[in-house]
Amino acid sequence: MSDRQTALVVEDSADQRDLLRRYLDREGFDVVAAVDAESAIAAFGETRPVVAVIDLLLPGITGEECVRLLRTRHPECFVIVSSVLDPGEYPDADAALPKPIVGADLRRILRSVSR
Repeated sequence: MSDRQTALVVEDSADQRDLLRRYLDREGFDVVAAVDAESAIAAFGETRPVVAVIDLLLPGITGEECVRLLRTRHPECFVIVSSVLDPGEYPDADAALPKPIVGADLRRILRSVSR
């Protein structure tokens, strides 16, 4: 069992999901990745993420609804929303990570995460 904390990535784009997985792994997190909100929600019972990066434009259940459900189940989780949408359209979250994703931006945000 790893001593590393868990990060949840909810992203339907394989390239973006892999990029986030690499960035978060380099920052010392074990990463649980989901291709949609339904898969992420199913993992809530088995995972205690300290940080989650959630794409807003997902197939099926929206990223916004996924954020709401994650906050209900894991209120202590630091939530980062990511999207091509204008940041003014993002739901309430701890941080915003506009696309295209840049590693330096994610590292800056992760400094705010209580570990």
